[in-house]
Amino acid sequence: MSGIQVECYSGFKSEERPLRFRLGEQVLEVVEIEDQWYGPSQRYFRLRASDGNIYLLCRDEEKDLWRLEAFRSLPRGNSL
Repeated sequence: MSGIQVECYSGFKSEERPLRFRLGEQVLEVVEIEDQWYGPSQRYFRLRASDGNIYLLCRDEEKDLWRLEAFRSLPRGNSL
């Protein structure tokens, strides 16, 4: 989909997990990482953000680039 700016926690590895990300002018905090998995050169994170919605972020480790892969709008108070 699109490139986004992501601020990460860096522990043992650099950019271990996203803490917050910027979509346009909006900055969203990561409330919960619901799942994560690996591709050949990617890391995927399905997360719930501070706006209550679900986002799928992908970090392409070869290109050092983050992408928004998917978005799901949830009514307030609902979960998957």
